[in-house]
Amino acid sequence: LHVDRQVIGCSDHDGEEVYNLDGEEMWFADFIKREGVEPQPPFIDHITYQDGTYQRAEANQQTCKSNLDVVRTAMKDFKIED
Repeated sequence: LHVDRQVIGCSDHDGEEVYNLDGEEMWFADFIKREGVEPQPPFIDHITYQDGTYQRAEANQQTCKSNLDVVRTAMKDFKIED
């Protein structure tokens, strides 16, 4: 069995999107260079992600930041119990 993961995260100033297979990074979005990176070692059969994966990662970041704003607004009056 294999474990396949996609991680999407964001903050006000940064973002992350990565695909992993069995704990190994197979693809990640480099938001500085504005491209997808496939950091796979040369000794494996290379896995290529479809065209548009980076553009989808950028759209996911916009959704993530929008959701972050919604959660902040919803939680601003939430009282923490001591």
